[in-house]
Amino acid sequence: MTDFTFYTIDNTQGHTKELLEGINKAYGFTPNLFAYMAEAPTTLEAYLTLNALVAKTSLTPAQQQVALLAVSTENSCDFCTIAHRAIGKDKGANAQTLEALTLGGDIADARDRALASFTQAVVRSHGRPREEEIQDFLDAGFTKQQILEVILIVSIKTLSNYINHLTNPEPNRELMEML
Repeated sequence: MTDFTFYTIDNTQGHTKELLEGINKAYGFTPNLFAYMAEAPTTLEAYLTLNALVAKTSLTPAQQQVALLAVSTENSCDFCTIAHRAIGKDKGANAQTLEALTLGGDIADARDRALASFTQAVVRSHGRPREEEIQDFLDAGFTKQQILEVILIVSIKTLSNYINHLTNPEPNRELMEML
């Protein structure tokens, strides 16, 4: 397996160092994903930009985390599954939803179930969900705008999930403590 460098504020310089300093300031620590992603500063910057855009969607912060977790579990990304379960808890997402997504159980909340199901359908179908899957999402009270916002969430998680598959970061202690 190819080894990737684990970058820190101490072993970088220039723009990469600035990016990592900003991440550390925003999170209070540097999630290990970013330490590997810093191998390609433009990729790290793209992720941070997409993350800022996800925060501006019409989905609530809790719904954003449900969708992010749904992608991460569908893609079998251990790091992001832990991260979004922890952040989801912090953002007020339904605890049963987070647990069900993580363990593969049934989601009790109908809107969370519709959001997670549609999000995972987008991933499984490579962006071609069936018409009934789209309609189920809309019937749960979501909008066409939110269909496209889910695609944004799938995009950012595909980026990080695939990088994590290659770099295999350990979950940060800080994330584990948030669970």
